[in-house]
Amino acid sequence: MSERYFVEQPIAGPHATLLASEAHHLAHVMRGKPGQQVTIFDGRGGEYTAEIARVGRAEIELSVLSHQAIERELPIRVAIGVSLPKGDRQRWLVEKLVELGVSEFVPLVAARGVAQPTGGTLERLRRAVIEAAKQCGRNRLMQVAEPHSFDDFVRSATPESLRLLAHPRSAAALRDFLRNTSVVPEAGLACAVGPEGGFTDDEIARAIAAGWTALDLGARILRVETAAAVFATAAGLLARG
Repeated sequence: MSERYFVEQPIAGPHATLLASEAHHLAHVMRGKPGQQVTIFDGRGGEYTAEIARVGRAEIELSVLSHQAIERELPIRVAIGVSLPKGDRQRWLVEKLVELGVSEFVPLVAARGVAQPTGGTLERLRRAVIEAAKQCGRNRLMQVAEPHSFDDFVRSATPESLRLLAHPRSAAALRDFLRNTSVVPEAGLACAVGPEGGFTDDEIARAIAAGWTALDLGARILRVETAAAVFATAAGLLARG
């Protein structure tokens, strides 16, 4: 896949502008020159072929040549709520969820949470979404929502959606669930992954009472980011029947 660049403003006419790190990368790393063609996207669907018109000190002006209605999204909407792990594991988590086609990532504030989703954290994660989308070819950005309490996330999922909760002591196994379950495309899928210590018994009970299904993801205890990736992979399998 050719070099892809993210345009912050919606592309709605014959011109577009690369700013900040995107402009720096094209100008100083890739040595972009006027007349060179690149692929750009604005995260709202489709991608564009554009030609460098001018290389400025802090921006690059582009002439938009054509639009390609290319989408690489799952056929269902997938929202995954996760109690954030620590440090660099947060970026790895976001990268993999983007690659696996998740529509929305929701940082959860759970009883046993170890990392709090601050404003600076959300900004870094949203930048990681852009970098991952550039790499994997997605033309729509995975949304990084504002933090939700666990109960707010449980309530926010529509009753028609498939709602799954990671719980290592559940009698129901994900592998069996996948064999016997389908998802309504219009309803979508919501998944919840707890912190390193897991959801509390009270949190699990409240989710089940609200119509969520608790699932054991396997014989081994998974890290937070691994469990989220497993759910995202399962969502892709369900989406394809």
